[in-house]
Amino acid sequence: MISIRKYCPEDVQALANIYYNTIHQINIQHYSEEQVDVWAPKSSLETDGWAKKFSRTKPFVAVIGDEIYGFAEFEPSGYIDCFYCHHNWIGRGVGKALMKAILQRARELKVDRLFSEVSITAKPFFESQGFTVITEQTVVKKGVGLINYKMEADVT
Repeated sequence: MISIRKYCPEDVQALANIYYNTIHQINIQHYSEEQVDVWAPKSSLETDGWAKKFSRTKPFVAVIGDEIYGFAEFEPSGYIDCFYCHHNWIGRGVGKALMKAILQRARELKVDRLFSEVSITAKPFFESQGFTVITEQTVVKKGVGLINYKMEADVT
C-alpha cells in the first residue's frame, strides 16, 4: 500500500538517490548520456542543496512501510517541480498516488490549474493524468539542450 506523507529532513538522501537513479536508468531511454549527465550530475547526490530546496518546497513523499519510492514538489501557484518515482517502481502506482495528493492539496488551496515542465519520458504519464501539452521547448544546461514540454491540467 502506497501512502503519501510530508517531507522530513532525514529523507533528503533517499530523494537525491531517486532523482539521480531515475534520470540515469529511466530517462536515458529518451536522452543521451551527455544529457542525463548534465541534468543529474554525480554532484546531485550531495544533500546540501537538496536539503535547502526541500526545506522550502516540502515535497510529498511516497512510501511503502518505511521505504521511500517517490517524491513530488507542488507549489501553491499550481506548479509541479520535481516529480520522480523510484526507477524500479515506474508504472506501479507511485506516480498516481503522488498526483492524487497534489490534486487534493490544489483543491484545498483553491488552485484551478496545475502546470509543469515535463520530460519526454514523463509526458505519457502526465497525459494519462489529464495534462495537455502547451508547448515543446529546449532547455539548455551547460551548453547541452534537453527537450521537454510545458504541460497543464485543470483541477477538477
